[in-house]
Amino acid sequence: MSRDFLDDRRRALEEAFFAQQSDELIRRLRASDPGKSERDRLAEASGLKDPALLDRLVAQGIGSGTVAALSIVPLVVVAWADGMMGDRERRAVLDAAHAVGLDSGSDGQALLSRWLAQPPPAALLAAWTDYVHALGPEARGALRKRVMDRALQLAEAKGGLLGLLGGISAPEKAALARLEAALAS
Repeated sequence: MSRDFLDDRRRALEEAFFAQQSDELIRRLRASDPGKSERDRLAEASGLKDPALLDRLVAQGIGSGTVAALSIVPLVVVAWADGMMGDRERRAVLDAAHAVGLDSGSDGQALLSRWLAQPPPAALLAAWTDYVHALGPEARGALRKRVMDRALQLAEAKGGLLGLLGGISAPEKAALARLEAALAS
């Protein structure tokens, strides 16, 4: 069998597994308090008030149990900027996730696993951008340096061609510029 066939098969199995995990996660969250919508639970957990933003976040899999995963979105975006995620990028994202408390077995980790298995939709970055703007200028300013430093470190860690040449690729530069624009006051 060819390596491409095996890679495609592995990817299909991963996608099926994570889709099943996502469905189970959503079911558990809904069962935890059937009288309350996930939007209401997310509003309580995050302090956000904008119903449209809360709906967009919920549509991207962000809920009360996964709100911490929002802090990892910029790294996921940069890691997938060139259309693939290598072992170094995956490790850097997982290390950052651990640092913010997304540990194995958590709902946030399950969501992150989905983002690591396949590129997240563009709507995720748009929802993250709206979330960042809902924080207000002061909080956004405090977040800016931390987010951009981590994202830049990840882009630099990827290296150039096959990790042999230094530098940040054009797709990574574009992803970093989108993050910078999202964090602009």
